[in-house]
Amino acid sequence: MRQVTEPPPPFATGLRAAIAGAGVTLEKLAAELRGRGTPVSLATLSYWCSGRSRPERARSLAALAELEDLLGLPAGGLRRLLPERRPRGWAAKREVEPITAAAPWHRVEQVRRLLDRHDLSRDGQLSRLSAHDRVEIGADRVKRVQHTRQVLRAEQDGIDRIVVVCWGDGPDSPAPVVVPVRNCSVGQVDIDDEAGLVAAELVFDRPLARRETIVVEHALHSATPPIAVSHQRISRLPVREYLIEVCFHPAALPHHCVQFSEVDGMERVRAVDLDSEYTAHALGLDLPPGKYGLRWSW
Repeated sequence: MRQVTEPPPPFATGLRAAIAGAGVTLEKLAAELRGRGTPVSLATLSYWCSGRSRPERARSLAALAELEDLLGLPAGGLRRLLPERRPRGWAAKREVEPITAAAPWHRVEQVRRLLDRHDLSRDGQLSRLSAHDRVEIGADRVKRVQHTRQVLRAEQDGIDRIVVVCWGDGPDSPAPVVVPVRNCSVGQVDIDDEAGLVAAELVFDRPLARRETIVVEHALHSATPPIAVSHQRISRLPVREYLIEVCFHPAALPHHCVQFSEVDGMERVRAVDLDSEYTAHALGLDLPPGKYGLRWSW
């Protein structure tokens, strides 16, 4: 008895035809997508071509738009071949990692251990009204300046510090040094050298009264920073406003730059252009706990 095989879905057929027409390999496409800041693994591309899986999450759909451009297709040429999204029940069964898992390289336990050494019982009584990260990239493509300004408001009397968690720019980078800049000093510091993580208290110049605001600034210094490809903030608590700026040296401009956010395990990506001062920026308002940042390729 001859076995009847179902034809591949329209999206897989269209994708294979477009790849064949463009005369490129999956390896080449995977490298190009990675270079544009929307990486898709070689295995995933293969699954898309066979119909075994399809792009559904925001991260994959952002990569699909870049894939259409790489293959010389009109915008939406592949996306319109996708069927309706799967039922919500499927998405609801996805395992969602805790917010601390959003730390670089997903070193969840190391982050938890560092934070467990600090008293965070009053952390929720300090509202994050505004945060501003400014990063300057040198001609050698490494971070020369990392500066953070926060506007905070005490929701009860006596709040006198905030704990920040910072990390090196590469998987083998040492933990950076937290340097106080304005209205604070560094208190307790705990370092995980293996993970390149540091948790540091920024102690205010004086305790705050209820509803009082304060502007706190600090910087990060790294002894041996690697070539930079991203900057991100992990917010454990909501932030009313977050501005990130990455300023590139005119002699070292990125090929592509995107802003991204990851909340509840779902990532969203959007292309970003540099302004006349060679700076990329992204602004977020009323942000829930999550991961926010910019990444780029050279």
